[in-house]
Amino acid sequence: MGPTSNGARKCNKTEEFYGTTTVGEKGQIVIPAEAREKMNLQKGDKLLVFGMGCDMIAFSKLSNLEKFASHLSKQADAIREVINKSK
Repeated sequence: MGPTSNGARKCNKTEEFYGTTTVGEKGQIVIPAEAREKMNLQKGDKLLVFGMGCDMIAFSKLSNLEKFASHLSKQADAIREVINKSK
């Protein structure tokens, strides 16, 4: 997907699988190139890191905090169900 006229990328609003990554010795991971391109992640971008249950991690651009919070609010029931199942 290319940039729009204002420089932002269009999002197709679908969930996608971008492959796997491995946690390195220092706890670092590499975000797959396709994911970085589609999400327009650039060197130096700040990411928020959220733990979801005991074994899930979610990342969001700091600049998308409000959008992410709205999404979490809409998904609250489903998130609670996942968390309760993981206990």
